Amino acid sequence: MILKSEVQKIASLARIEITDEEAEKYAQELSDVLGFVEKLNEADTEGIEPIAHITGAKNVIREDKVIEYSGETKDGIINNFPEKKDRFDKVKAVF
Repeated sequence: MILKSEVQKIASLARIEITDEEAEKYAQELSDVLGFVEKLNEADTEGIEPIAHITGAKNVIREDKVIEYSGETKDGIINNFPEKKDRFDKVKAVF
């Protein structure tokens, strides 16, 4: 069980002001939480593979490949802009 003095020490380290009544309440609540965690430790997990998350999603990674760019030149791409204003190429706004 967590003691009231331990809760007060933690509150002091976190620079949180709590009353004696709050310290008693939090000591009981924290003890309850730790008791629940202890109860979870009683579960038989023998033969169960650990998992990182429950969705089963896997990170799909593809191999990086270097390819030679054989497309348009800079001038060819610039000539494809639909509008020009002065020396700037005008494009649609992106929101």
